[in-house]
Amino acid sequence: MSDGDPSVAEAHPELVQLLSPEGERVAHPHYSIDLTPDEFRALYRDLVLVRRIDIEATALQRQGELGIWASLLGQEAAQVGSGRALAPDDFVFPTYREHGVAWCRDVDPLWLLGLFRGVNLGGWDPNAHNFNLYTIVIGSQTLHATGYAMGIQREGGGPDGSYPGAVIAYFGDGASSQGDVNESFVWASVFNAPVVFFCQNNQWAISEPIEKQSRIPLYQRARGFGFPGVRVDGNDVLACLAVTRAALARAREGSGPTLVEAYTYRMGAHTTSDDPTRYRLASDLESWKLKDPIERVKAYLVRNGLADADFLDAVQAEADELAAHVREGCRALPDPEPLSMFDDVYVEGTPHLDRQREEFATYLASFEGAR
Repeated sequence: MSDGDPSVAEAHPELVQLLSPEGERVAHPHYSIDLTPDEFRALYRDLVLVRRIDIEATALQRQGELGIWASLLGQEAAQVGSGRALAPDDFVFPTYREHGVAWCRDVDPLWLLGLFRGVNLGGWDPNAHNFNLYTIVIGSQTLHATGYAMGIQREGGGPDGSYPGAVIAYFGDGASSQGDVNESFVWASVFNAPVVFFCQNNQWAISEPIEKQSRIPLYQRARGFGFPGVRVDGNDVLACLAVTRAALARAREGSGPTLVEAYTYRMGAHTTSDDPTRYRLASDLESWKLKDPIERVKAYLVRNGLADADFLDAVQAEADELAAHVREGCRALPDPEPLSMFDDVYVEGTPHLDRQREEFATYLASFEGAR
């Protein structure tokens, strides 16, 4: 297949794809991307560094440095592509797996690790990065995002009905079955809120396959709520960038919500407490390895003379430096003072909370002098 051959898109009309698994450009009738060589190389760098953060964090958990870790392995293109589509004034509502989007919003990976190490509650300032704190409760962030988008509406936009920024909410295929997600679809549709719902369909809600979540492709659900949906190759960073950029532009111009389904695959476990070999076939994993999001970009860069061995080596060296930063920084994170957990529950203390604090202080004091 030659560069620009639309055969893949024609074979899979539901799936927006701009870069094939072999690293060849694919034409699409509705979406396109035009990047400079530096921008292509920057996407590859993002993908490599984000994966290295994830690999290092998984290793740290196995070594007892993190309590748990939710890996994004295999989903780098969906996150980097959508993350790099964001404008400065757009606001992100993530789940607990959007490490790649956090990277695109300049959130230090150590803040993410601090949450999973149990030494902070996220730590970064959401307003400084336009990136909200991680949400552990499945699907609730879609309601937060819709409410925030409705707030943008009420602040008012330009005379043409546009808004200075839009909102994007991330969730997984399993969360699509949650009431909160479907309620957010209703509110966003009825109020024409400037929000993009970005579903990373990695095919498994822990051990439940997508076949037990929906009898139709997830993106088609949007039609029932009255707004458009689109399915994109979630392992294609170019397609994810183009589709998300278009959906965000549509939201900003006042045309309402869009559901983007990034069709991808969770290469690792749901979290480090999960064993996917108990419910997944090894053959499925092997077939998806051939669609690796990083390798297809690397193939495109090399084939088109956009990257040489020096560039690839430099990116790998930077990844090694980043891994050292993550590893050493994680181990150096200070443990919080135990009683500080009570400090920010309420603005002022309450009799019940004060009693809990006193009881816990007494409990901690009972260990003083113990060996």
